[in-house]
Amino acid sequence: MYALHNFDKADFLANYWQKKPRVIKQGLVNFVDPLDEHILAGLSQEGEVDSRIIHRLDSRWDVAHGPFIDINQHCVGAWTLLVQSVDQYVPEAEALLRSFDFIPHWRMDDLMVSFSNEGGGVGPHLDQYDVFIVQGKGARRWQVGLPDSYKASRPHPDLGQIEDFTPVIDQVLYPGDIVYIPANHPHNGIATGECLNYSVGFRAPSQQEMLSALADFASDENLLNERYQGQVLAPRDKSAELSQTDTEEFRALLHRAIDSPAFTQWLPRFLSQSLYQDADGSEEELSAAEVEEYFASGQILYRTLGVKPVWVKTSEKDSIEFYVEGQAFSCPHSEDALLNDLLCQPYFDPKERNNSHLSPHFNQLVSTLISSGYWYFE
Repeated sequence: MYALHNFDKADFLANYWQKKPRVIKQGLVNFVDPLDEHILAGLSQEGEVDSRIIHRLDSRWDVAHGPFIDINQHCVGAWTLLVQSVDQYVPEAEALLRSFDFIPHWRMDDLMVSFSNEGGGVGPHLDQYDVFIVQGKGARRWQVGLPDSYKASRPHPDLGQIEDFTPVIDQVLYPGDIVYIPANHPHNGIATGECLNYSVGFRAPSQQEMLSALADFASDENLLNERYQGQVLAPRDKSAELSQTDTEEFRALLHRAIDSPAFTQWLPRFLSQSLYQDADGSEEELSAAEVEEYFASGQILYRTLGVKPVWVKTSEKDSIEFYVEGQAFSCPHSEDALLNDLLCQPYFDPKERNNSHLSPHFNQLVSTLISSGYWYFE
């Protein structure tokens, strides 16, 4: 398990989060890489894995997208292999991601891992999301600037960069060092030799994405069916005019959609969905009684990599609702402590609470989660 050091979480959230960049020297003391470049290269050969290689040779940039059959043909000049969502495939990588869980897990996107040779990097650029970048083996020089109007460039159709920026951070990071870069802050990282980097990115959905997803949900569930009425109407000389009053009535109609219970139903479903991988269900079918036997025999329940449950606790209901990949589940309030352990930890062992005898309802819930592919016994 990875644990942050030399780091005051409350101070960081108050003074740095989405405000200004920061270097955390030895934020992870005695850091051990959760994987190596060979495992990373192996992942880039898998069809379901999002990977790419960015290389620069004689000032010419190129981008190749995986899956790769012969990765070596793209590793020319100064190059970087980047693999998205490694936390969904490597348990130790998910453990690294969870060292940042002082920020709600539903805000986390994924763990991207990169391997570079000497001089490798992706060029100066902006991201639309916040990121912690952990230095693994080797070293990388990081330059980070402040938001401004920067001239965009595109040296390759699949590679967006910016031109010159003035760094406020210019440091070489070594294993266990961390740099935090808020959204829209220019940055550039150049490997000083072979090195691994781990980027903890955070979700930053746009209004467009959210409205589109909300519309899909409303259509699927047959919700948000209120129609425009425009009851306040006076005779007009200009029949083609859309008045300010008309505009405000339409705006109010959409505001009522956002303020409706449908929005509350939709949001945790939306936030619980993985952006890269859908759970396909499990071949394992266990009854509640079999789940009870597994727990009694000392078996430990593990959450499937990439699953990010969202828990919603309301005083108006008799149960706690939670969501996984957009699917709704519930649990009685009386078992909220157990549910917290189940949803917030990578594994669940009732013996740690001196409680190996769980209620039939809880065991049935576990049975359903296993059959859905979200948890499993090992």
